[in-house]
Amino acid sequence: MTRWTRRLLVGAIAILVPALAGCEAGLNAPTLEFHPASYGVSTTVNGIVIDNLFVLGPSLGSTLPAGGQAGAFLSLEAYSDDQLKSASAPGTASSVELTTGPITLSQDSPVDLSGPHPVIVLNGLTKPLSGGETVQLTLTFANAGPVTLMVPVEPAAYDFATYFPPPAPTPSAATAAHRHKTKTKVKVTAELATPTASASPSATP
Repeated sequence: MTRWTRRLLVGAIAILVPALAGCEAGLNAPTLEFHPASYGVSTTVNGIVIDNLFVLGPSLGSTLPAGGQAGAFLSLEAYSDDQLKSASAPGTASSVELTTGPITLSQDSPVDLSGPHPVIVLNGLTKPLSGGETVQLTLTFANAGPVTLMVPVEPAAYDFATYFPPPAPTPSAATAAHRHKTKTKVKVTAELATPTASASPSATP
């Protein structure tokens, strides 16, 4: 091998090494790494990070009936301490319940409400609900205030096939007392309405 050939070989290697390293970095670049799909809404509003917010609908080809329930799922993070105080779904549900009560958000500490059991429950659906729709959901925070978003309804299938619907509501003590009172009143009214046998007039001589 001549000195000239040796110099050409060294130069070629010097050029190829960075190129190969660049190709390897390109194959392992973060943009090529697998990331799970985000089905819901993700946004940052007033220092609150809302990630993958969606409402779980029925199974494919089914519909949640009016008067029924649906669960909402998401993850939350706050730039400073805050609290999720309440939620509402105007035009979709008569009320929205935080089953654990107000949710405290500590600074830079994510709160995972992504399931499989719902913590945010839409009660008394005002219309039938099926997958593929969008509903309006308002989350109200102590400091950040209300945040209103249009949220997708995902069918209970595929990635969400193992998610749980909200538990059936149990009657409260007040409702049970009212039912008992109503039942007692009906019973008393029925007893008062029962005719009593009157004494027949005695025969006179």
